[in-house]
Amino acid sequence: MSSAGAGQLAGENKTVIVVAYDGSPTAQRAVHHASRFLNADRAVILTVWSPLDRGSDPLSYDLDGPPDPVDTGEVDIALAEAQRINDEGLELALAIGLPAEPLCLAETSTTWETIIAAADDLDADLIVTGTRAITGLRSLIQSSVADQVLRKGHHPVLIVPPGP
Repeated sequence: MSSAGAGQLAGENKTVIVVAYDGSPTAQRAVHHASRFLNADRAVILTVWSPLDRGSDPLSYDLDGPPDPVDTGEVDIALAEAQRINDEGLELALAIGLPAEPLCLAETSTTWETIIAAADDLDADLIVTGTRAITGLRSLIQSSVADQVLRKGHHPVLIVPPGP
């Protein structure tokens, strides 16, 4: 048996990619490119979402008495939408042959930091993301998530531009 085969049996040398998926046409292109050009043992379709209710401000006080009870039956519509988008990305990835699994994460500080943290936790070999390809003055003021993942992370990044 070759050493590569032995490593595979021991769980080593498994390639893991994280595909940042927000449902946009560019994110869909990123999934297609990952399937077409990459050979991965595991592809994690990651959707980062922003909770609508981030909890009460720790410095605020409820002046009218005890805090109001938390409605545990209330569904965060942002989470429901993120799950719908993630399901769409997972379905697309599986349909085109990626060994995909879903992951929805609440944004902890910024979207790009959450993507990098997820890639760290998964010990990812590559992050795949789309970009809006903003240019000119706007690009000086507002950098894209893809740009921040590339600049601030320490994983290789495949950035897929918008289609023609």
